[in-house]
Amino acid sequence: MLSNQAGDGKRTSLHGHWSSRMAFILAVTGSAVGLGNIWKFPYIAGQNGGGAFVLVYLVCVVVIGMPVMMSEILIGRRGRRNPVATMQLLGKEEGSSNKWGWVGGMGVIAGILILSYYSVIAGWTLAYVVKSASGVFVDASAAAVSDQFSGFVGDWRVVALCHTLFMGLSVFVVARGVERGLEQAVRFMVPALLLLMLVLLGYSINSGFFDEGVAFMFTPDFERLTWNSVLAALGQAFFTLSIGMGAIMAYGAYLPEETSIIGASAAVVTADTAIAILAGLAIFPLVFANGLNPADGPGLVFDTLPLAFGQMPGGVFFSTVFFILLSFAAWTSAIGLMEPAVAWIVERFHKTRAQATVAVGLLIWFIGLGSVLSFNVLAEFKFLAGTIFANVDYLTSNIMLPLGGLLITVFAGWVMCRNSTADELRGSGKLYKSWRLLARFIAPIGILLVLFNAVF
Repeated sequence: MLSNQAGDGKRTSLHGHWSSRMAFILAVTGSAVGLGNIWKFPYIAGQNGGGAFVLVYLVCVVVIGMPVMMSEILIGRRGRRNPVATMQLLGKEEGSSNKWGWVGGMGVIAGILILSYYSVIAGWTLAYVVKSASGVFVDASAAAVSDQFSGFVGDWRVVALCHTLFMGLSVFVVARGVERGLEQAVRFMVPALLLLMLVLLGYSINSGFFDEGVAFMFTPDFERLTWNSVLAALGQAFFTLSIGMGAIMAYGAYLPEETSIIGASAAVVTADTAIAILAGLAIFPLVFANGLNPADGPGLVFDTLPLAFGQMPGGVFFSTVFFILLSFAAWTSAIGLMEPAVAWIVERFHKTRAQATVAVGLLIWFIGLGSVLSFNVLAEFKFLAGTIFANVDYLTSNIMLPLGGLLITVFAGWVMCRNSTADELRGSGKLYKSWRLLARFIAPIGILLVLFNAVF
């Protein structure tokens, strides 16, 4: 069990620690930056008032997203165990109940369910790396590009193979442990992701339509900023940071004592937001340069952009770079989603990390077959929110994540005593008092608004 104590009385993690503050920041940034940052943020911003939406989003990140992230990290470091055991232990220590372990358990389950369908979509990006490199999109018509996508997702065997390959890559990294696996992976993949983004941005700047892309994202249009736009900004701020699913709590358990949680959280939030904005600046000039529709949403990635890349000089190279970028973003998120469940099995059942990772990977792979078949064989099998894929997506994104984030923040702000949280956040100055105000009142109200809007 993870009852080890360091010489100063602090708990130590059974799984090891990040070697540095930068390693932790890269790991959490990698977990937070995913497919949604690449297409969803710029698309939502452009459709909801451009610069006005971005302004509201940034406010939401600071007053909602960052306090929740800080809460999750401090709980993780305080407990030094998997999310389930950490919430149980701290619940008892703080004079409440070990039943708080159910909150950690919900995060573990949410991570498994999210990765079950996320892996399927990530598998698509792997397939499109190959398609791009082979030149199938060169001078292709819109109908041909659309047929490529529909033909690909319509073959369940190919989609299942890509899903299997992506899960295999994720299992490989997580099985190697914190320093040899997670840390080595993010030290390479996150800087590589940023470099690939900058390569695409450089191309977009020279596309001749960079000004149109900037205007689409950042020109304030307050007439289009409705209450639904505010809720969209609130939801995007919450979900883009990968909070509420136990991944950040698990990573926090490996955070060295000397690392500032406030400083690390600020760095992650800044990096995550910057990458989302860079994505928009890289993507939309290419869309406008080819007279395409910037409102295509998810279709922007697999229909619209391949068509754009196919018409431009050097399109094979830049299309391949773009889908490698997407694959890296998905990969870093996937290893974060797996970690809470793996840590729980290692600690609860005394299995080796490799055994736990393979078991979790197989479970996620099997559940993911439902999403694989949702686009072909079982496309007409619909209930509640739609296909199997749609139901798992709705349950996790709209209910489990905001509920988990709400309960984690309430636990840190109301159940944990001031001494415990001040000890982790290093002091009782203005920054600590600001976090406490936001975690106890503002963030829970904001999350409740998102949850209420999603359910009702």
